[in-house]
Amino acid sequence: MEKKGKKRKEIKRKLLHKYRLVILNESTFEEKISFKLSRLNVFITGTLFIIVLIGLTTLLIAFTPLREYIPGYSSTRLKKQATELTYKTDSLVNVLSYTNRYLENIRMVLRGDFENNEMNRDSLFEQFKIDPSTIDLSPIREDSLLRAQVALEDKYNLFQRNVSSGNLVLFSPVSGVVSQEYDAQKKHFAVDIVAEKDAPVKAVANGTVIFSEWTIGTGYVIIMEHEEGLLSVYKHNGSLNKEQGEIVRAGEVIASVGNTGELTTGPHLHFELWNNGSPVNPSDYIDFN
Repeated sequence: MEKKGKKRKEIKRKLLHKYRLVILNESTFEEKISFKLSRLNVFITGTLFIIVLIGLTTLLIAFTPLREYIPGYSSTRLKKQATELTYKTDSLVNVLSYTNRYLENIRMVLRGDFENNEMNRDSLFEQFKIDPSTIDLSPIREDSLLRAQVALEDKYNLFQRNVSSGNLVLFSPVSGVVSQEYDAQKKHFAVDIVAEKDAPVKAVANGTVIFSEWTIGTGYVIIMEHEEGLLSVYKHNGSLNKEQGEIVRAGEVIASVGNTGELTTGPHLHFELWNNGSPVNPSDYIDFN
């Protein structure tokens, strides 16, 4: 016990023993500054200095732009840019996917090829079709008056007869005789209209020309995009009056009837309608008579 007590007293004496730190002038040995220190004071001062240094370094890293120069530390600006680039990449992927589907639809229109493996729309119509025998179809007085008024207006209408699809009104592209009707089973997704050579071909509705070029099989072809996902296609033209990207109004001349392409059988217009990538019967939308 006495030895332990002596050791403790010795350690205490060493820690508290005073030392004098003197700074002298090297030439004159004049005393400039002197400090009285102990080992305990030096230890406490050094510990406090290290703690303060760590605290300042932490504040520097957390609240100043200098933290960006520390290896492995990512800045807030870079994180924000990375997040924005991620969102932009996702958006571009969606736009690219939509564009690819759109271009594939255009290729199908040019090839005249269509395979509907997803669903049969005719079967859906049959499923929800109403039996006319269960409905009273006898006209009322107001209906008869309306029919007479419409017939009178059509009689003196200066424009060709048209059929409306939703809010979109379609006009006949050319005056002539229908030589071949729409036949999906034979993959003839069009109506062929025989007309005089060089007769004007008109736009069926307001829209934008998205294709206006020569093709081997169908000669001069022009395709227009309209509202509600509708595409109108005019093939075997003798010449084209509009270029890709032009905005065209309904009834404006866009081409002339011709006999171009390897698949033609004489001067006529091969006219197609595509709704959201699927061919539809133009006769359901336009009266060609």
